[in-house]
Amino acid sequence: MTRLFFSPAALALATLLLLAGCATPSADAPARTPPVADPWWGGFGSTELPAFVAAVDAGNPDGDAAEARLRQAEAQERITGASAWPELSATADVQRQGRLGGNASVSGNRRALGLDARYEVDLWGRLRAQRDSAGASRQASAFDRDAVRLALRAGAGAAWLEALGLRERTAIARRSLDDAERLLQLVEARARAGAASPLELAQQRGIVASQRRTAATLHQQSRAADIHMARWLGQAGSEVRITATSLQQLALPAVDAGLPADLLARRPDIARAEAALAAADADVAAARAAMFPTLTLSAGLSAAGPRFGTLFDHSVYSLAAALAAPVFDGGRRAAARDLSAARREELLATYRAATVAAFTDALTALDAVAALDTQRAAQDEELAQAERARTLAESRYRAGAETLLTLLDAQRTLFAAQDARAQLLQARLQASVALYHALGGGWSADEAAAPTRLSRTAR
Repeated sequence: MTRLFFSPAALALATLLLLAGCATPSADAPARTPPVADPWWGGFGSTELPAFVAAVDAGNPDGDAAEARLRQAEAQERITGASAWPELSATADVQRQGRLGGNASVSGNRRALGLDARYEVDLWGRLRAQRDSAGASRQASAFDRDAVRLALRAGAGAAWLEALGLRERTAIARRSLDDAERLLQLVEARARAGAASPLELAQQRGIVASQRRTAATLHQQSRAADIHMARWLGQAGSEVRITATSLQQLALPAVDAGLPADLLARRPDIARAEAALAAADADVAAARAAMFPTLTLSAGLSAAGPRFGTLFDHSVYSLAAALAAPVFDGGRRAAARDLSAARREELLATYRAATVAAFTDALTALDAVAALDTQRAAQDEELAQAERARTLAESRYRAGAETLLTLLDAQRTLFAAQDARAQLLQARLQASVALYHALGGGWSADEAAAPTRLSRTAR
């Protein structure tokens, strides 16, 4: 029967590896990530808006920076996780020594190989707590990336709607300018016929100049919005042009009277606060364990000789166990424990603040949606009456039954109502985006039908 022989050094190294395998941390639960919210943007009935949001999601440098921070946290987790394994180091040494004296020379060769292992036994859970902290920090970085992405999507969508809204307001101002110039021709004709005074002519010319200035201002703001959209794409010195021409072409994403409160739980900022709090808990445990003794096991195997053939004829092994206990460090470990505890209290308060902010954001967004719907209903009536008053004022002025002052007032009122309609529609569309952001992403009809509700009356 064949016998197997293991040297004491080999047994020691095997023991260290076995201990390390037993101490390997268990796999962390998969990180929570918000559901993909991109399909939600299709609720506006535009193909251009989802494409722009997707381009921002892929090309914005803030998103790239968040991804890089996540990779840093993943690398740090691997660094910290290495404490579960022993440290192994190998050495090789080749030397030639000689002495020269007179006509005689003495020389010799020396070759050496060595293998050393070192492992710290996690008696009090300090190393495991450090690994837990690193894992929670990695999850916090993942949620931070998701929060950045969510903010980028919402900001890009709001910017796109603002640019389109300014384009529509500019078109309204130009149509109003054309109308004012047409009426100016009417007043000039009446003035030449002696039916209109110089005062009336000056007043209408003033209306034309005012509308021209307003149209120029809105055109400049529209161009600035187009240029600003390039910033969301991470581009400089360029201008993003959108093909959509009117807010009226868009649809309003359906919003239920009350949305499920569970939607708030997936907000990445809340998840990030939870993960940071978990990391702080692990830091407190690690700081407490650092105040207790540490046990380190080490083993070494070395061999040396003048030739490789005789290298293992005189091998040497070493086994050691070292117990180190802190005696006096000037209060450093105690201060580190207090620092970790205070940090945990801060993060607990941050988590509570994030939860309160989430509910506040959601309720505010729901209120804005409802209030803007009410305003738009009233404004539609206002616009209809302004159009009717404008038509009647011009008809009566042509017939000589009304003064120009009434027509001027009708012109201003109509333009203000048309401009207000565009601004309210833009605000209503952006309120949907704000609700999307407040709820941590898009929602589906099934989620909106959930029994648990977060309604505007839940205050």
